[in-house]
Amino acid sequence: MRNDGGDSSGATGGAREGTVQSVDRAVSLLQALAARGPSGLTDLAAGVAIHKATAFRLLATLEARGLVQQDGDRGRYRLGPSAGQLAAGAAGAQDVTALCRPLCAQLAEEAGDTVNLVVSDGVQITTVDQAAGSAIVASTDYVGRRGPLHATAAGKVFLAEWPEQHLADLCRAGLERFTEHTLVDRAALGEDLRKVRERGWAVAQEEHEAGLVVVGAPVRGADGAVVAAMTVGGPTYRMTPESLPGTAARVVAAATRASWRLGAVKPG
Repeated sequence: MRNDGGDSSGATGGAREGTVQSVDRAVSLLQALAARGPSGLTDLAAGVAIHKATAFRLLATLEARGLVQQDGDRGRYRLGPSAGQLAAGAAGAQDVTALCRPLCAQLAEEAGDTVNLVVSDGVQITTVDQAAGSAIVASTDYVGRRGPLHATAAGKVFLAEWPEQHLADLCRAGLERFTEHTLVDRAALGEDLRKVRERGWAVAQEEHEAGLVVVGAPVRGADGAVVAAMTVGGPTYRMTPESLPGTAARVVAAATRASWRLGAVKPG
């Protein structure tokens, strides 16, 4: 039985083992359109070496999902709006990481402690990049690790932007206590987030991990929304109350420069 819904004649080779041939061919058509621009059915089918009837059926399916579109009933095919959405979704986090990485490295060198770049899905935070400082005692590798919103500096950066009702819902569901310093009371957390908005940076002092203090600042996109948080973390004996303002100033400055790279408006 054929698994591509069409004649396999005219193809110079099948899909790789473990793949679905029709999907493999559909991807080839999308790649051909991306590389060549608007193209006719005959040229597309020939370019990826599949039967014209098979190419037509695959393109019709892609068109129905908005991945390709036609210029008229028998016009040339071009990539559709859904293809752009997929590309933007795939590139978004990578673009943020790539654009922020040099600034994270510079901040780590200046601060001497570990710098993390963190994103959020609205439920938890996820570290997507890390730069190690020069300190002998530094945080472990957090890339890929997820964490809570209410007990982390990065999470507070995002929470500070939340509508009051969303924060109330989060608190109503219950805030997990990780250490004796974790803020699990709605009033206390609300006051802490007010300070985040007021001064432009967040701090978590042994609230998620005992012995660890982290300062975070928002990285904003072109629309002003927070797309990531940049943090500096270290042990309590280095991240003292006296040193926090200076560390915070460095983090805010680096996060602000990162925001400009992402299209945020630069004052003046």
